[in-house]
This record gives sequence, C-alpha cells and structure tokens, in this order.
Amino acid sequence: MNREQIKQILPHREPMLLVDEAYKNEDGTVTGKYTVKGDEFFLQGHFPGNPIVPGVILCEMAAQSACMLMSDGLQGKTTLYAGMNNVKFKNPVRPGDTVEFTCTHIRSVGPIHFIKAEGKNGGKTAVIGEFSFALVDSEKVKV
Repeated sequence: MNREQIKQILPHREPMLLVDEAYKNEDGTVTGKYTVKGDEFFLQGHFPGNPIVPGVILCEMAAQSACMLMSDGLQGKTTLYAGMNNVKFKNPVRPGDTVEFTCTHIRSVGPIHFIKAEGKNGGKTAVIGEFSFALVDSEKVKV
C-alpha cells in the first residue's frame, strides 16, 4: 500500500501520517516503512545541529504500521493506543534514514489487540516493543 491507500485505513493525515508504505506478508506479519525527510516538525528542536527522531515518534511510526494488521476490522473503528511495554530504543534515526517496521500480532482480548513491533534502520534495531490498541467505534471518539 502507498500513502493514499493507507489513508483509506488510518485517520492520520499530514503531518502525523508517519508511514509511507505498508504491506502484509505471507507469514501474517506486516511491514511498514517511513523515510525521514529532514523537514518534519518533530526534528525542528530535537536537536539543533544534530537532528534525531524522538523515541515517541518512533513509537507512533510503529503503531501506524501495526494498524495494518487490523485493517480488515477497522471499518467504522478508530484505533487508540492502550499501552506500551518493554519499549527499547537501540540506535538513532536521522534525516535520510528509512525505518522498516515488522509487526506481529500477539493476541486479542475483545477489542484490545497486542502487537510486537521492531523498527530497523540499515539493518540495526532502532526501536522494539510491545504495543496494545483498543478498537473503538469511531462515533464514540468524535467531539
């Protein structure tokens, strides 16, 4: 899927759409990719002269990639973060880098889905962790 196809699944839009492409693999995992251009809002002050993607943004990239695992059940639903466990940041991500996320569904309990995600940059792990999401009726989260 390209960005336009991803927008059919995710409610995120620029500047918060943080996945450029995603696809489901034959083994049931999902791969998502994002290339850091260098002009993103989150790099403006993090850090001047030494831009590094903040860890929380790497988690958001992982989450958006992970949502592709649930794409078949997202009609009329919004995915909301429910938790993060065992998240570790191993190597920095900088402008020009492409982070490739591999997401694996661990289990589901009712509307809560548990997913493991690992983001690699140049073959080196940048972020790894377990994320949980609640699928909520979209009407319930509108203002």
